Amino acid sequence: MLKLYTYFRSSAAYRVRIALNLKGLHYESVPVHLLKEGGQQNQPAYRVKSPLGTVPTLEDGAGAHTQSLAIIEYLEELHPLPPLLPVSAEARARVRAIAQTIACDIHPVNNLRVLQYLGREFGATQAQKDDWYRHWVMAGLQAVEQMLADDPATGSYCHGERPGLADCCLVPQVFNARRFDCPLDDMPTIRRIVDACEALPAFANAAPAQQPDAE
Repeated sequence: MLKLYTYFRSSAAYRVRIALNLKGLHYESVPVHLLKEGGQQNQPAYRVKSPLGTVPTLEDGAGAHTQSLAIIEYLEELHPLPPLLPVSAEARARVRAIAQTIACDIHPVNNLRVLQYLGREFGATQAQKDDWYRHWVMAGLQAVEQMLADDPATGSYCHGERPGLADCCLVPQVFNARRFDCPLDDMPTIRRIVDACEALPAFANAAPAQQPDAE
């Protein structure tokens, strides 16, 4: 049985939950609360699994795997059907570019440890941290909207007519954008794709509110 160390509101863990669901893979969810007990991700036992102290971590018979995009591509290699990446090298590069714009450019500057550092080291207020968050989310999602709207390869989903890697990243990021009241009115392509994804059980069942540790 696969074991996923997760936190209900972690967008990185959310991505992996979607991917597991899309592939029909059963897993045990092991909550790691990022705020309780000084952050359970910082406990020594968990740091053995994830040296950086982040979620998600996926355990299987081969070991403990970290980093959401690496985990998803690992699952893609082990369980190629249904595919989360298209066939051609050009199409794969496009999908990875969309996914990495979200996972590597938007998410890292806005995750919990960065926001906590801004408050702890620079005295940023909650309002200032919220402004920081919204600035980087909007800058990134505006770029993603352009990538999607200007490319005929965009279909019902980020690439064509089947949800894949890019959608696994987009939906959690939009969930977070809505949590922080980021205006998405000028992003019709993103909103359309997210609506299509959220209508699917694989996405709906991966949503934060459906997780055992949801608060």
